[in-house]
Amino acid sequence: MGRVQQLAPNFYCIDTHDLNREQRTSSYLLIDEKITLIETSASPSMPYIVEGLDELHISLEDIHYVIVTHIHLDHAGGAGLFLQSCPNATFVVHPRGVSHMVDPTRLIASAKSVYGAEFDCLFDPILPIDVERIIEIGHEEVLSLGQHQLTFYHTEGHAKHHVSMLYSATNGLFVGDTTGVRYPEMEGESIDLIIPSTSPNQYDPDTMEQSIQLYEKLNATELYFGHFGAYKNPAEAYKQVRYWTPLFLAEGKKALTASSDFKEQVQFLDGRLKTLLYNYLQENGIAENHPVYQTIPFDTVVSAMGILDYLEKNDA
Repeated sequence: MGRVQQLAPNFYCIDTHDLNREQRTSSYLLIDEKITLIETSASPSMPYIVEGLDELHISLEDIHYVIVTHIHLDHAGGAGLFLQSCPNATFVVHPRGVSHMVDPTRLIASAKSVYGAEFDCLFDPILPIDVERIIEIGHEEVLSLGQHQLTFYHTEGHAKHHVSMLYSATNGLFVGDTTGVRYPEMEGESIDLIIPSTSPNQYDPDTMEQSIQLYEKLNATELYFGHFGAYKNPAEAYKQVRYWTPLFLAEGKKALTASSDFKEQVQFLDGRLKTLLYNYLQENGIAENHPVYQTIPFDTVVSAMGILDYLEKNDA
């Protein structure tokens, strides 16, 4: 797959290469009277976005809206840097995200606690956004792009500052991380793999389920993942998140009893989650040399931290 994939007329997915990996994170470009970019990924992704825009003959001055589904740095960390080059763009975000984008100090501290020494190469720089350039978007609020529109929904579960958008042109949903992480390496295989995204520190499986139930009521025909790309079988995505969530939580409870040290708990749970997923793949005929096995560890260690954080807060 190239840098840019056309999903529908005037609708494109740009591979933003988070963690320096292909098909890891998506930005989406909607070309309408008000040209809109959804998700910026982290700052090191900006050259990939610019290359994608160049390929589509769109200049940075043409961008009218920059939207993020939530303010985690792999989705919004590059927004400040990107907006510096988009003089005519307005930033659209959940109301809970505004203060953190104006002053990203706490976002930076939180990410450093998770990523440690790797923080700089993954996310630097993280720049503030002028509050006058920000729109707080409400639940069920509609944003007109011209011929088509986006309807926004507050969808907690992965984070309290998460929004999803229904795109009128395709009846597709931009889901951010609410329906988890999809592994495009599995395209062409007999099974898919989609796991819940349980990163710290606002993960809540009950509100995630409520958000998925909202998706079902909206009856979207396809999903646009943050990780990664368009997916045309929403029911399978919902099914897999519901399948894996109780298994992940059960393993998290075992980790809490295995050690009183958080780092040891994370290591234990990370190993258990990988074992669960690897066993599932191998039982379904996915050989051990398949590329999906190289990607899964990027998710399980962060997911382990979020599960443990949730269980500790809820006195599991």
